[in-house]
Amino acid sequence: RNIPGRIVGVSVDVKGRSAYRLALQTREQHIRREKATSNICTAQALLAIMAGAYAVYHGPAKLKELSRRINAYTAVAKESIENAGFKVINTNFFDTLTIDCDDQFNAILERAKKAGINLRQRQDGKLSFSFDEVTTKEEVKKVVSLFKPDTSVVESENSGIPSRLVRNSDFMTHPVFNSYHSETAMMRYLRKLCDKDLALDRTMIPLGSCTMKLNAVTEMLPVGWPEFNRIHPFAPAKQYRGYSELFYQLEKMLCEATGYDAFSLQPNSRATGEYAGLLAINGYNQSHGQGQRNICLIPESAHGTNPASAALANMKVVVSKTDDKGNVDIDDLRAKAEKYKDNLAAVMITYPSTHGVYEKQVREICKIIHDNGGQVYLDGANLQAQVGLAAPGQYGADVSHLNLHKTFAISHGGGGPGVGPIGVKSHLAPFMPNHDIIDLGLKGHPVSAAPWGSASILPITWMYISMLGREGLRESSIVSIMNANYISKRLKEAGYEILYTDDNGLVAHECIVDTRPFKDDYGITVDDIAKSLMDFGFHAPTISFPVAGTLMIEPTESESREELDRFCDAMIQIRREIAEVADGKYPVDNNPLSNAPHTVADLVSDWNRPYSKEQAIYPDPQLKQSKYFTPVNRIDNVYGDRHLVCSCEEDSDFSVANVNLEEKTTPKLN
Repeated sequence: RNIPGRIVGVSVDVKGRSAYRLALQTREQHIRREKATSNICTAQALLAIMAGAYAVYHGPAKLKELSRRINAYTAVAKESIENAGFKVINTNFFDTLTIDCDDQFNAILERAKKAGINLRQRQDGKLSFSFDEVTTKEEVKKVVSLFKPDTSVVESENSGIPSRLVRNSDFMTHPVFNSYHSETAMMRYLRKLCDKDLALDRTMIPLGSCTMKLNAVTEMLPVGWPEFNRIHPFAPAKQYRGYSELFYQLEKMLCEATGYDAFSLQPNSRATGEYAGLLAINGYNQSHGQGQRNICLIPESAHGTNPASAALANMKVVVSKTDDKGNVDIDDLRAKAEKYKDNLAAVMITYPSTHGVYEKQVREICKIIHDNGGQVYLDGANLQAQVGLAAPGQYGADVSHLNLHKTFAISHGGGGPGVGPIGVKSHLAPFMPNHDIIDLGLKGHPVSAAPWGSASILPITWMYISMLGREGLRESSIVSIMNANYISKRLKEAGYEILYTDDNGLVAHECIVDTRPFKDDYGITVDDIAKSLMDFGFHAPTISFPVAGTLMIEPTESESREELDRFCDAMIQIRREIAEVADGKYPVDNNPLSNAPHTVADLVSDWNRPYSKEQAIYPDPQLKQSKYFTPVNRIDNVYGDRHLVCSCEEDSDFSVANVNLEEKTTPKLN
């Protein structure tokens, strides 16, 4: 439970079939808040998926072959460079060499520059380079010749790997790593995985507080351009002047949109963004001899990641109350701010709140904190409901992170990669993240491995803002708010209770549906409703956050009126089925809701249920045109929490033919 990040457990469904799920969810930030052991909002899942697909496609035999080639080229380079009279510092190696160049340092760098090759200039005056699986024989010869022109390359049998580190055991023995080694086979395997997924290409994903919006093709195209994706994070500045211009323009755009004075693009998730913002506050306080300030006030209505971030920044969390309408309790906040005024570091508020309403007294909240010596950290998770309408830096906030992977279109589905830059007022600007290798002229500590974080995906946000412009961004915010209120009104008219609204009965960009009365009165749980939505072809909304037993729904501006109506119609049909359970038509433990989701296996098995197969499979007649089936039925969450290690046994219907794991010969350079 103390391991950061996500853990995947092996669960089973009601029919005993294996299913993977994220385990130990109650340890995560939204539920445990300041007691959470992880604040991973963007888990870089896309990058993990790419790495997994790479392993599946190549398999153990090809990976060994590639590794041997990398190592062999490195060995050739080492021996050739030593024959040229240079000292290679590391006797053990796999892909990297460090060379003591003495008085040849500048001459080698000049030859490398002319050859278009970047060498790593170490702080101790030595040079390093690495090879990888795309390195060619010609490139090896070029690198060797940098140290002494016309140097002959020589073969080497020295692997540079100590015998005690040589692996003799088998690895990647599961069939998935030994089956899909042609492009055709890999394509069909990925297609099979896609068929299991309920993603934005099929349906609206109404996850509250997550802004699962369209990532337009035009915005995504530049990510594939080598001018962006082939730049090394530590390349010489002259080689990424275009990137520098993009950074400058994007920072300026974000400043204008938020009212802040400066931005850091380094944090590559909302989690590191929150952390970086709080570190900036700590740095500012310490520079003014106020290092004792470590109290962070966090209202109950704030985003769930806030307490975990405050704890990571070595702050002590004090929770303040919210009123019955979901707003910050001003009197309680003022009392606690005054109580801790000598040690108050910050307040972390979310606007609109995680309850889905605008804090009408947000300016007063900021003033109370400032009057008591603290800084205002405004969580930017819900900026989707502000852009073009309000600016945090203008109504009193000192620092915010922005979820570019939410409000500004960088892909959010699947968990990243994301970008969580921080915007600050001028007094906090010097304390934003610096970097150990590329000096950004700031005083803060680095929070990501690269100086500009996940820079290769920043063109998505640059494109999004540039194409929409000032009026388009404003309209996006308005439409997302209108869509949320449209859903809220339709569901309220259908008999659902909307938990939090303002004095006019309106919500911000998301609404919370209270489903707790259905469980208390009829035995229908929030899980029953969420799983039933899958039968309608919808991804479930956010469940039990920020209030247990509720659904939080956020439609974004990307969805059409037709899709909103389809979702509302599904929820209304579910409400009718709840009423039928209440009227006794169906038993509490055997009805279309409690048995959801329904699978193809249900169709071919014995049907002993008080409703028809057609009602289960086609609760909406439109589904006959295109039906999504979940791969498994309802899964056992507790079982998944107790089985965290995959035994990787072969599926009974899985066969592998002609898998060749023979050793490959070491490649020769010539």
